[in-house]
Amino acid sequence: MAKKLTHRQQEFLSRFLDLYKEFDQSIHYSTIAERLGIGRVTAYEMLRLLEKKGFVIAEYHLPAKDRGPGRSTVLFKPTQQSYDILSQLRFSSSADKNWDTVKQQIIEKVRQGKVDGYKTLLSELFNRISDQTSPLIYLSDMVTLIILTLESLKDSAESSGLVKRLQSIGLPGEIGLSALAGIGAALSLMERANRKTTSFILDQSGKFQTMISQLSKENHRLLVDFVREVAKIVNT
Repeated sequence: MAKKLTHRQQEFLSRFLDLYKEFDQSIHYSTIAERLGIGRVTAYEMLRLLEKKGFVIAEYHLPAKDRGPGRSTVLFKPTQQSYDILSQLRFSSSADKNWDTVKQQIIEKVRQGKVDGYKTLLSELFNRISDQTSPLIYLSDMVTLIILTLESLKDSAESSGLVKRLQSIGLPGEIGLSALAGIGAALSLMERANRKTTSFILDQSGKFQTMISQLSKENHRLLVDFVREVAKIVNT
Protein backbone atom coordinates (compact mmCIF):
# COMPACT_ATOMS: atom_id res chain seq x y z
CA MET A 1 0.00 0.00 0.00
CA ALA A 2 1.48 3.36 -1.00
CA LYS A 3 2.39 5.70 1.82
CA LYS A 4 0.76 9.10 1.70
CA LEU A 5 2.59 11.77 -0.30
CA THR A 6 2.86 15.37 0.83
CA HIS A 7 2.02 18.11 -1.67
CA ARG A 8 5.76 18.82 -2.14
CA GLN A 9 6.46 15.16 -2.82
CA GLN A 10 3.58 14.98 -5.29
CA GLU A 11 4.95 17.99 -7.18
CA PHE A 12 8.47 16.57 -7.30
CA LEU A 13 7.28 13.14 -8.44
CA SER A 14 5.09 14.68 -11.13
CA ARG A 15 7.99 16.69 -12.55
CA PHE A 16 10.32 13.69 -12.29
CA LEU A 17 7.88 11.62 -14.35
CA ASP A 18 7.83 14.36 -16.99
CA LEU A 19 11.63 14.29 -17.16
CA TYR A 20 11.70 10.49 -17.35
CA LYS A 21 9.26 10.61 -20.25
CA GLU A 22 11.48 13.18 -21.97
CA PHE A 23 14.74 11.22 -21.47
CA ASP A 24 13.15 7.78 -21.85
CA GLN A 25 15.76 6.29 -19.53
CA SER A 26 16.93 6.33 -15.92
CA ILE A 27 18.20 9.76 -14.81
CA HIS A 28 21.05 10.93 -12.57
CA TYR A 29 19.94 13.04 -9.61
CA SER A 30 22.25 15.91 -10.65
CA THR A 31 20.43 16.15 -13.98
CA ILE A 32 17.09 16.21 -12.15
CA ALA A 33 18.37 18.91 -9.80
CA GLU A 34 19.57 21.05 -12.69
CA ARG A 35 16.33 20.73 -14.67
CA LEU A 36 14.14 21.42 -11.63
CA GLY A 37 16.27 24.28 -10.37
CA ILE A 38 16.99 22.75 -6.96
CA GLY A 39 20.10 21.65 -5.07
CA ARG A 40 21.68 18.27 -5.79
CA VAL A 41 21.41 17.19 -2.16
CA THR A 42 17.73 18.15 -2.11
CA ALA A 43 17.06 16.16 -5.28
CA TYR A 44 19.00 13.13 -4.03
CA GLU A 45 17.27 13.10 -0.63
CA MET A 46 13.83 13.45 -2.22
CA LEU A 47 14.53 10.57 -4.60
CA ARG A 48 15.70 8.37 -1.74
CA LEU A 49 12.55 9.22 0.21
CA LEU A 50 10.36 8.36 -2.76
CA GLU A 51 12.36 5.14 -3.17
CA LYS A 52 11.48 4.14 0.42
CA LYS A 53 7.82 4.78 -0.35
CA GLY A 54 7.94 2.59 -3.43
CA PHE A 55 7.65 5.27 -6.12
CA VAL A 56 11.24 5.25 -7.42
CA ILE A 57 13.91 2.60 -8.12
CA ALA A 58 17.64 3.32 -7.83
CA GLU A 59 19.92 1.65 -10.38
CA TYR A 60 23.72 1.45 -10.19
CA HIS A 61 25.59 1.65 -13.48
CA LEU A 62 29.27 1.11 -14.23
CA PRO A 63 30.74 2.87 -17.27
CA ALA A 64 31.66 0.37 -19.97
CA LYS A 65 35.34 1.43 -20.10
CA ASP A 66 35.86 1.99 -16.39
CA ARG A 67 34.78 -0.75 -14.04
CA GLY A 68 37.04 0.13 -11.12
CA PRO A 69 35.71 0.12 -7.55
CA GLY A 70 33.68 3.12 -6.45
CA ARG A 71 32.96 4.17 -9.98
CA SER A 72 29.28 3.23 -10.17
CA THR A 73 26.73 5.92 -10.95
CA VAL A 74 23.32 5.96 -9.32
CA LEU A 75 20.40 6.61 -11.65
CA PHE A 76 16.69 6.72 -10.86
CA LYS A 77 13.54 5.61 -12.63
CA PRO A 78 9.85 5.61 -11.58
CA THR A 79 7.85 2.52 -10.62
CA GLN A 80 4.39 1.71 -11.93
CA GLN A 81 3.09 2.73 -8.52
CA SER A 82 4.21 6.31 -9.17
CA TYR A 83 2.12 6.48 -12.36
CA ASP A 84 -0.86 4.95 -10.58
CA ILE A 85 -0.81 7.33 -7.59
CA LEU A 86 -0.37 10.46 -9.70
CA SER A 87 -3.19 9.39 -11.99
CA GLN A 88 -5.44 9.03 -8.94
CA LEU A 89 -4.34 12.35 -7.45
CA ARG A 90 -4.81 14.25 -10.70
CA PHE A 91 -8.24 12.71 -11.25
CA SER A 92 -9.26 13.53 -7.68
CA SER A 93 -7.97 17.10 -8.00
CA SER A 94 -9.91 17.56 -11.23
CA ALA A 95 -13.06 16.19 -9.62
CA ASP A 96 -12.71 18.50 -6.62
CA LYS A 97 -12.80 21.49 -8.96
CA ASN A 98 -16.45 20.62 -9.49
CA TRP A 99 -17.16 20.78 -5.76
CA ASP A 100 -18.33 24.38 -5.67
CA THR A 101 -20.96 23.64 -8.30
CA VAL A 102 -22.08 20.48 -6.49
CA LYS A 103 -22.16 22.36 -3.18
CA GLN A 104 -24.46 25.04 -4.55
CA GLN A 105 -26.73 22.41 -6.10
CA ILE A 106 -27.05 20.56 -2.79
CA ILE A 107 -27.73 23.74 -0.82
CA GLU A 108 -30.40 24.82 -3.30
CA LYS A 109 -32.07 21.40 -3.15
CA VAL A 110 -31.96 21.42 0.65
CA ARG A 111 -33.70 24.79 0.63
CA GLN A 112 -36.27 23.50 -1.84
CA GLY A 113 -36.72 20.40 0.30
CA LYS A 114 -38.03 22.57 3.11
CA VAL A 115 -41.11 22.97 0.90
CA ASP A 116 -41.28 19.83 -1.24
CA GLY A 117 -39.53 17.29 0.99
CA TYR A 118 -36.16 15.58 0.55
CA LYS A 119 -37.17 12.39 -1.25
CA THR A 120 -35.63 13.40 -4.61
CA LEU A 121 -32.37 14.64 -3.06
CA LEU A 122 -32.01 11.52 -0.91
CA SER A 123 -32.48 9.34 -3.99
CA GLU A 124 -29.76 11.28 -5.84
CA LEU A 125 -27.36 10.92 -2.92
CA PHE A 126 -27.94 7.16 -2.68
CA ASN A 127 -27.30 6.73 -6.40
CA ARG A 128 -23.99 8.56 -6.54
CA ILE A 129 -22.23 8.24 -3.17
CA SER A 130 -20.77 4.75 -3.59
CA ASP A 131 -19.12 5.58 -6.94
CA GLN A 132 -17.98 9.08 -6.01
CA THR A 133 -14.22 9.58 -6.57
CA SER A 134 -13.84 13.15 -5.34
CA PRO A 135 -13.20 13.05 -1.55
CA LEU A 136 -14.76 16.47 -1.00
CA ILE A 137 -17.90 15.71 -3.00
CA TYR A 138 -18.21 12.27 -1.38
CA LEU A 139 -18.00 13.79 2.10
CA SER A 140 -20.43 16.56 1.21
CA ASP A 141 -22.95 13.97 0.00
CA MET A 142 -22.46 11.86 3.12
CA VAL A 143 -22.86 14.70 5.63
CA THR A 144 -25.95 15.87 3.75
CA LEU A 145 -27.39 12.37 3.98
CA ILE A 146 -26.66 12.23 7.71
CA ILE A 147 -28.18 15.67 8.37
CA LEU A 148 -31.32 14.89 6.36
CA THR A 149 -31.71 11.59 8.21
CA LEU A 150 -31.46 13.46 11.50
CA GLU A 151 -34.02 15.95 10.21
CA SER A 152 -36.45 13.13 9.44
CA LEU A 153 -36.37 12.35 13.16
CA LYS A 154 -36.89 15.97 14.21
CA ASP A 155 -39.62 15.01 16.67
CA SER A 156 -36.88 13.36 18.71
CA ALA A 157 -35.27 15.80 21.14
CA GLU A 158 -31.91 14.04 20.67
CA SER A 159 -32.03 14.34 16.88
CA SER A 160 -33.19 17.96 16.97
CA GLY A 161 -30.39 18.85 19.37
CA LEU A 162 -27.75 17.25 17.14
CA VAL A 163 -28.85 19.19 14.06
CA LYS A 164 -28.71 22.40 16.09
CA ARG A 165 -25.21 21.59 17.31
CA LEU A 166 -24.03 20.97 13.75
CA GLN A 167 -24.57 24.67 13.07
CA SER A 168 -21.52 25.27 15.26
CA ILE A 169 -19.43 22.27 14.18
CA GLY A 170 -15.69 22.84 14.39
CA LEU A 171 -15.94 25.82 16.74
CA PRO A 172 -14.13 25.71 20.12
CA GLY A 173 -15.99 23.42 22.49
CA GLU A 174 -18.18 21.98 19.73
CA ILE A 175 -18.10 18.64 17.92
CA GLY A 176 -15.73 18.07 15.02
CA LEU A 177 -16.18 16.48 11.61
CA SER A 178 -15.03 13.07 12.81
CA ALA A 179 -18.00 12.98 15.20
CA LEU A 180 -20.33 12.73 12.20
CA ALA A 181 -19.24 9.13 11.66
CA GLY A 182 -20.38 8.32 15.20
CA ILE A 183 -23.63 10.18 14.69
CA GLY A 184 -24.24 8.21 11.50
CA ALA A 185 -23.66 4.94 13.36
CA ALA A 186 -25.95 6.04 16.20
CA LEU A 187 -28.79 6.60 13.74
CA SER A 188 -29.01 2.85 13.19
CA LEU A 189 -30.08 2.49 16.83
CA MET A 190 -33.02 4.86 16.53
CA GLU A 191 -36.27 2.95 16.12
CA ARG A 192 -37.96 5.47 13.81
CA ALA A 193 -35.00 5.81 11.46
CA ASN A 194 -35.27 4.48 7.93
CA ARG A 195 -33.41 1.15 7.99
CA LYS A 196 -32.24 1.35 4.38
CA THR A 197 -30.71 4.76 4.97
CA THR A 198 -29.08 3.97 8.30
CA SER A 199 -27.66 0.67 7.02
CA PHE A 200 -26.14 2.49 4.06
CA ILE A 201 -24.60 5.16 6.31
CA LEU A 202 -23.21 2.47 8.60
CA ASP A 203 -21.68 0.60 5.64
CA GLN A 204 -19.96 3.80 4.52
CA SER A 205 -18.62 4.71 7.98
CA GLY A 206 -15.13 3.27 7.43
CA LYS A 207 -14.63 5.06 4.11
CA PHE A 208 -16.14 8.21 5.59
CA GLN A 209 -13.67 8.27 8.51
CA THR A 210 -10.73 7.59 6.19
CA MET A 211 -11.71 10.42 3.85
CA ILE A 212 -12.09 12.83 6.78
CA SER A 213 -8.63 11.97 8.09
CA GLN A 214 -7.04 12.60 4.68
CA LEU A 215 -8.57 16.02 4.06
CA SER A 216 -6.23 18.95 3.57
CA LYS A 217 -6.66 21.86 5.99
CA GLU A 218 -8.35 23.93 3.30
CA ASN A 219 -10.80 21.20 2.31
CA HIS A 220 -11.50 20.50 5.98
CA ARG A 221 -12.46 24.14 6.42
CA LEU A 222 -14.64 24.08 3.30
CA LEU A 223 -16.48 20.99 4.50
CA VAL A 224 -17.03 22.40 8.01
CA ASP A 225 -18.54 25.57 6.49
CA PHE A 226 -20.74 23.41 4.28
CA VAL A 227 -22.02 21.36 7.23
CA ARG A 228 -22.88 24.52 9.15
CA GLU A 229 -24.77 25.96 6.21
CA VAL A 230 -26.81 22.81 5.50
CA ALA A 231 -27.60 22.32 9.21
CA LYS A 232 -28.71 25.93 9.51
CA ILE A 233 -31.10 25.63 6.54
CA VAL A 234 -32.57 22.38 7.85
CA ASN A 235 -32.96 23.73 11.38
CA THR A 236 -34.73 26.99 10.47
